[in-house]
Amino acid sequence: MSNAADPDAVGETPLVELAVDVDPTVYGKAEWFNQPTLPHGGGSIKTRIAKAMVDAARASPEPLDGRTLVEASSGNTGAAVARFGRRYGLDVEIVLPDDAGAGKIAAIEDAGAETTFVDDERGYDAYVERCRETVRSDPDRYRYLDQYENPANPGVHAGTTGVEIWRQTDGAVTHFVAGAGTGGTLVGVSRALADRGVDVYGFEPATDEHDIAGLKHMHSQGHYVPGTFEPRAVETVSFVSTDTAYRYVRRLYRAHEDRRLRIVDPGQWDRSFVRDHLRVDGDFLVGPSSGACLAKVDRLAELGVLGADDVVVVPLPDRGDRYSERDLRGSGATDDA
Repeated sequence: MSNAADPDAVGETPLVELAVDVDPTVYGKAEWFNQPTLPHGGGSIKTRIAKAMVDAARASPEPLDGRTLVEASSGNTGAAVARFGRRYGLDVEIVLPDDAGAGKIAAIEDAGAETTFVDDERGYDAYVERCRETVRSDPDRYRYLDQYENPANPGVHAGTTGVEIWRQTDGAVTHFVAGAGTGGTLVGVSRALADRGVDVYGFEPATDEHDIAGLKHMHSQGHYVPGTFEPRAVETVSFVSTDTAYRYVRRLYRAHEDRRLRIVDPGQWDRSFVRDHLRVDGDFLVGPSSGACLAKVDRLAELGVLGADDVVVVPLPDRGDRYSERDLRGSGATDDA
């Protein structure tokens, strides 16, 4: 039964089979089906953690009445926090880089949140510090949700995302591959599936200066490593460049120009609704972090880690219309970063 009329519908997102030229079977979990009827491309994988963090804050002994929720985000978490904050009558301030996607900024501002921009060259550490400074300036007014340290982040992926993947693949999944931003997705899914024999592989952007929104380059000296990231939860963490991520976005787009995507499991939606919301103006466009996932899968296949009998699941964190100013179809070049 479709929940298309329910703007709060989160979780139980569709699983689709991706047409990619690698030996293993590769499924993508279309995470914009978290609140898919909302504008600017629906929701994202960050909708799960935003709802979990806001719900946890509302359930805490410390009252939220009169408080302003503060969060650092490259856009997707901010949009989701803004939407749930408004739903519960709370003020929200989102600190984000000044090069955030136009669709993400619009979603945040349409939800009624205040936006504070930080020079993107200063990196995620600067956004986090700005939030902490804001709370220190008036601790009675502000509440920092802090997706980088909040246990609700990996907790919701352990309790929902990982469980859904196991059920939707009938336990056939052998590998899960995702990027590290806070590390919440990797850690949460690992908690749910590692004991069932599923290997979890992570990656992060190759450098500080990258355009794979939502991910964080953290493995360099002096960088802040989020408390939500647990190295033992993943087999390895490697690196993917911006250029490579966009190349695989275009590869996925071209592979599905004239080919329908097979819906393995529609989640909580009916199949016709899923087909109506899978594409952007007829094109299968996903964000750069999705492309980076496919690049990592391809590399693992090249190394012999993945074989023809394996079943790999990757998150498709958001839909391409969040990046209207980016070249996702391949009509121009991107810089390698």
